[in-house]
Amino acid sequence: MSDTTGSQASKPATLLVVEDEPTIASAIAQRLTAEGWRVEVANDGLSGVEAALRLHPDAMILDVMLPGIDGLEVTRRVHAQHPVPILMLTARDDETDMLIGLGVGADDYMTKPFSMRELVARIKALLRRVERTSQAASDPTDEPPLVIGDVTIDRAQRRVFRAGDEVHLTPTEFELLVMLASSPKTVLTRERLLAEVWDWADASGTRTVDSHIKALRRKLGADLIRTVHGVGYAFEPPA
Repeated sequence: MSDTTGSQASKPATLLVVEDEPTIASAIAQRLTAEGWRVEVANDGLSGVEAALRLHPDAMILDVMLPGIDGLEVTRRVHAQHPVPILMLTARDDETDMLIGLGVGADDYMTKPFSMRELVARIKALLRRVERTSQAASDPTDEPPLVIGDVTIDRAQRRVFRAGDEVHLTPTEFELLVMLASSPKTVLTRERLLAEVWDWADASGTRTVDSHIKALRRKLGADLIRTVHGVGYAFEPPA
């Protein structure tokens, strides 16, 4: 199996950048190409959908504000045909935008302006998570499902149910839920969650954890995950 980060791969990862500002698109493409990845750029939403369905990229870097159709609609259309890990770019530091993006299937987000160094680190972490998901699919775990109250987490099939109804989670949301549910009532710090779910070595993305927790609560119910202010989160088994 090739290394999707491109550092040792005979076949480097393919990335699609969907960004309408030429200067930003060019700068991102140049930096990602310098990292050894194959990069294609689309400059509007409809072109982005076409390119995603044609290329089947390993990941997309997708601006929210695009001409034609916006990044949220791009995500919906692409995921309806071929799910792709998506790092969303937003010009506003607005948590509503972030939650909507995560809600339609984005795996991560960054707010403009951002450093190229952090962008590269985020993409590498995203590709590592994709690789873990791919390995899990090709070599399913024999671990039994986690059943906690009316919540069932099928780790072999990567499916989640609450009260018998399936809840559709992104790969990142699934890993975050498994991490929390594997240690019920145990408070896990944001820093630990970042390290083990996102593969981040520093604590610069604690808001990413918070936003993903909010997305999980919207999908699963607000009663399952308890906030411990200033520390982190704990999975609370339903009564």
